[in-house]
Amino acid sequence: MSDAQARDGSGARLVERLARRRVPLGFAFAIAILWLARPTMMTVRAGGFIAAIGEAVRIWAAGHLNKAREVTSSGPYRWTAHPLYMGSAIMGVGLAIACASGVAAALIAVYLTATFSAAVASEERFLRGAFGDRYDRYRQGADEQGAARRFSVAQAIANREYRALVGLLLVVLLLAWKATYNEPFWRSARVAHVRPGG
Repeated sequence: MSDAQARDGSGARLVERLARRRVPLGFAFAIAILWLARPTMMTVRAGGFIAAIGEAVRIWAAGHLNKAREVTSSGPYRWTAHPLYMGSAIMGVGLAIACASGVAAALIAVYLTATFSAAVASEERFLRGAFGDRYDRYRQGADEQGAARRFSVAQAIANREYRALVGLLLVVLLLAWKATYNEPFWRSARVAHVRPGG
């Protein structure tokens, strides 16, 4: 085996590990992000609205997806191969806005970039191996089989999308709770800082 093949093999293993560990990594990043966040009620409302749009995209995608059983080409899969990740990216933007912290936003960007690129690479390798030419035709826009399938709430539940919804609600509630304590703290800190002779 050449050095290049060994590097490719170890790189693929690293990508697989990162893709598999994105959920536990997400919890670790969430703790750090919540700690660094400086939300206000205004940023939580604005960011929460954008994050809700992202979750709606995820629910729409999950209601069309038969994981590992077929190449899905209905719903948002007609336009993009990875609508779940697209929805998560929109959620990330919303949460970055809600956090109102540049450092927290940077952590969100690092997490999403690293884990999604690994997950997409891993998923595409699996789909090409499992479905071969059918997946390549879908990626080229030439596979319309199943494109007329309707959204299914039962399918979204089977894909456990409720976990992402509950996670989003929990994070937004924690940010709102933090905002109720942040705003008076920063207001009083500004007053104390400006007060003459303080």
